Amino acid sequence: MTPAETGVLLEHLFRRQAGRIVSHLTSLLGPANLDLAEETMQEAMLRALQTWPYQGIPERAEGWLFRVAHNAAIDALRRRRFSVPAAEDTDDTIAALAHAADTMPDRPDLDEQLRDEELRMIFMCCHPDIPRDASVALSLKTVGGFGVNEIARAFLAEEATIAQRLVRAKRQIRENRLTLDMPAAFDLPRRLDAVLETIYFIFNEGYTAHEGDTLIRHDLCGEGLRLGQLIACSSLAAPRVHALVALMAFQAARSAARVDPFGDLVVLEEQDRSRWDTPLIALGFHHFGQSIAGDQPSEYHVQAAIAATHARAASGGEADWRTILSLYDDLRAMNPSPVVILNRAVAVAKVYGPGAALEAIEPLQADAKLRTYYLLHALRGHLMLELGRRREAADSFRAALECRCSEPERRFLRRRLASCA
Repeated sequence: MTPAETGVLLEHLFRRQAGRIVSHLTSLLGPANLDLAEETMQEAMLRALQTWPYQGIPERAEGWLFRVAHNAAIDALRRRRFSVPAAEDTDDTIAALAHAADTMPDRPDLDEQLRDEELRMIFMCCHPDIPRDASVALSLKTVGGFGVNEIARAFLAEEATIAQRLVRAKRQIRENRLTLDMPAAFDLPRRLDAVLETIYFIFNEGYTAHEGDTLIRHDLCGEGLRLGQLIACSSLAAPRVHALVALMAFQAARSAARVDPFGDLVVLEEQDRSRWDTPLIALGFHHFGQSIAGDQPSEYHVQAAIAATHARAASGGEADWRTILSLYDDLRAMNPSPVVILNRAVAVAKVYGPGAALEAIEPLQADAKLRTYYLLHALRGHLMLELGRRREAADSFRAALECRCSEPERRFLRRRLASCA
């Protein structure tokens, strides 16, 4: 295997195992040593990249990474004893790391333990003592295996800003002596909401990449869905958890149909629905059914209901747009955000025509945050084009092309601009 091929495999393993390794080591080292857990995980990945191309990939690659990370942590603790006064429990921690490294391959409950550790880690990252922006960034890095540059892209922020948020979050963990204990019953709803927000953020960054050559980053979508299912399969599976998993499953099911063989964007109405992933749609309806058990509908419930309505239609032309518009009205009542209003306008256009939709989004023109949001200009251009106002449509598509978006989206906008001629 070449170094390049090894790098691809390692990237896949990194996405799948980084969070598990960091969570596991943090449970042994303690949250105050989160930096050490991350460093030793990275050392294990680096050592794999250096040795696997020449020695071959171990039969149990994941176990190899865990063992190397354990040994690196033990070495780091031993070095620390010579440079700074050792804590009283350092020897106990070293012994626990060595024991875990020796017993991990033979433990029948290992997967269950690792799932529990990941769950505890993400809830610690979303502790109320940590500012929300910092907790989301920390969750993405420690549990999702994101790099600082990826988090910065997702937040539309500078890498230095994200690095500062991570430093601030880790300082809060140390200063407030946060633990991996699960929250008490009175604090659980707030912490769960923060966790679900983080998971959906991870999924969305993959579902519509803000930059780059591809529209979809399947690894991030898969990670978001995996973490959602992790909570849905636990004792914390509140109805809104199932609603979020249903929403992600419905959206992920469309992935293959969202691009054509050339990697170009295909809008929802024109997608070949035979390419939608049937098992993922079934998973979506399963969790959607589970979500109905509660009596407090969330935004995730309404968004999942919209996605389910699309999933039931045999084609884009058969979608029940009146029901979809009614659901968007419910969603707007819960959260009258500019993005919700923008998405609702698509349904308005289907039910009442492009003129009504254009009127609905006109107030958004004054929103400073949306001036660089390409979808506002793209939708405005589409509506203008349907009304026969080609010059104004062209201006809107040009404005959209000035905004940040992926290359498939940029090619789509150029095609739409050309159709205005």
